Amino acid sequence: MQIFINEQKIKVKENTTAFDIKNQFKKNADIVILNGFIIKNNITLKENDRLTLIKKGEIPSKKELENLMLARHTPGVHKKVKNAIVGIAGLGGLGSNVAVSLARIGVGNLLLVDFDIVEPSNLNRQAYFISHIGMPKTDALKDLISKINPFINVKTKNIYLNENNIENTFYNCQIIVEAFDNPKSKATLINTILKNMPDKIIVAASGVAGYFSNNTIITKKIRDNFYLIGDGISEAKPGCGLMAPRVSIAANHQANTVLRIIMGEKDV
Repeated sequence: MQIFINEQKIKVKENTTAFDIKNQFKKNADIVILNGFIIKNNITLKENDRLTLIKKGEIPSKKELENLMLARHTPGVHKKVKNAIVGIAGLGGLGSNVAVSLARIGVGNLLLVDFDIVEPSNLNRQAYFISHIGMPKTDALKDLISKINPFINVKTKNIYLNENNIENTFYNCQIIVEAFDNPKSKATLINTILKNMPDKIIVAASGVAGYFSNNTIITKKIRDNFYLIGDGISEAKPGCGLMAPRVSIAANHQANTVLRIIMGEKDV
């Protein structure tokens, strides 16, 4: 019988169990993943089962990390996210958190675009650390992603986006995440892409301020290549600031929408 252990194909006898393999190949493994799920009880293996053995505290090599992604996502999912190319316009509360989520699921190619630096008021909702203060957001987020998954291809552009450079910036991206605070910049990006880049898909957000109900943040499909996340109402203004919980909810709506598009799920 054929199975895969840490993505290496091996032959085993019928009625071999997951823990038999653990005891033979990595007795000190703390975590046993069978076909994408952590198991606590012993299970008899079947043809082409995929088993991953992990020792807590070990830093994986590139190949081992790839195997872990395969183990948790299943091979079909991982291959698609690994090959995807996603651009993120704006690296504030939305964009930085979208980038972190996409990095954690293993999206293989990220283009990070912003012109600003990290400053102390960003830390209430953005993914950065105190050590990043003063750094360009592009560099800070690339540094952060390298500590999450160093094998992602991260490209950065430290520029202010306008109607004259949007097309050239995102020409190679399949999906573009709009993550600006500025309403004018939002409109410029969305309108330019919809008008001039109809083959691209844009995932935007509007209405994520305050501490209103979680459940008012929703995902809408506006047209085949345009998705909009938020409540559409709660703009940032005096007395209604941007805060980590709702911003992060919206950012992960955006990230999950990107994932669904990558996987061929075009409905919300």
